[in-house]
Amino acid sequence: MPIPSSSRAALLRAFGQPASVEDVPVPAELEPGALLVRVTMASVCGTDVHIWEGGAFTANAANLPQVMGHEMVGEVVAFGDGPRTDSLGRPLATGDRVVWTHAPCGRCFYCTVDRQPSLCSHRQSYGRLPASAFPHVTGGFAEYCYVFPGSGRVRVPDEVPDAWAAPASCALRTVVHVLEQVGTVQPHESVVVQGAGPLGLYATAVLRHLGVGSVIVLGAPDGRLELATAYGATGTVSVEHLPDARERNEAVRRLTSDGRGADVVLELSGARSAFGEGLELLRAGGRYGVAGQTNAVDLAIDPSLIVRKQLIVRGVLSAHAGHYWKALDFLRQTRDSVDWDALVTAPVGLDHVTDAMRSMKRGVLKPLVDPLL
Repeated sequence: MPIPSSSRAALLRAFGQPASVEDVPVPAELEPGALLVRVTMASVCGTDVHIWEGGAFTANAANLPQVMGHEMVGEVVAFGDGPRTDSLGRPLATGDRVVWTHAPCGRCFYCTVDRQPSLCSHRQSYGRLPASAFPHVTGGFAEYCYVFPGSGRVRVPDEVPDAWAAPASCALRTVVHVLEQVGTVQPHESVVVQGAGPLGLYATAVLRHLGVGSVIVLGAPDGRLELATAYGATGTVSVEHLPDARERNEAVRRLTSDGRGADVVLELSGARSAFGEGLELLRAGGRYGVAGQTNAVDLAIDPSLIVRKQLIVRGVLSAHAGHYWKALDFLRQTRDSVDWDALVTAPVGLDHVTDAMRSMKRGVLKPLVDPLL
């Protein structure tokens, strides 16, 4: 397939304003190691909504206009010079479906010494770069996306449809990463999942797949908690029916061994008050994985809880290619046992990207965008 000269894309020109569908240039030549991908499906992330509103920590007016979207899957159209393999060394050919990571530089302290590429000092992040600068098409809400040479890329298993692979490239791989950071969760341990959005629901399913005996989900509304139960939650606590954090703490302790509190808490909601509440929900010696708190907020918390309870607190940002592979393989393994279609909507076209983001604000779990519609 020849490289097209342009791509239709949903451009964000001003924060809070509807995205406009315009033609964006596609580079005629690719850098060594780069890919050009035809986007077959994208999904809306809560971060997309925050960027659209101008409230995300990554929102930068200097980058406008920009092609939005960072959860996507697509078919390889063209290769730059170099090996035609994914990050696991498996052969890639035109037409193969891939997901890809943000692009670390591979040269800074965090890439080379610390071996944490998601902390790269010069990382290029999809859905947040100026469309006026090369390579122009760097977001998922577009017909085509340029994949930087530094981006890890993972071939998608045939058993995993596009509608599952797109959200896995952000929400599910983040869950894989945060579970890695809190350490192996033993079958006898209890885990509290703060949040019944996509991250919380993915985490619930992964934990039950791993054989964790007690998985308690805090969230709302009731429909999401019902889905959490279907995904394996052994207990749920509604933040709508129990708006007082102390009452929720008591409810969680009734569901955990001897009322000690949770062995592990995962903050996956992004709610302002969730972090302080999570510290209270943990038993002494517990582990806290935090992935939902991406925007700066002023909070009154008691840091002495971390000391007096000897808590381990680990934050997680994004993921590397290994986490993407694990996320896709989990979907492959559970394709017949988990109703993953319940997480996503029927896809809409680029002309309805703004509607899709508004629907997420209204509570839709994971809106899909098909650039070819």
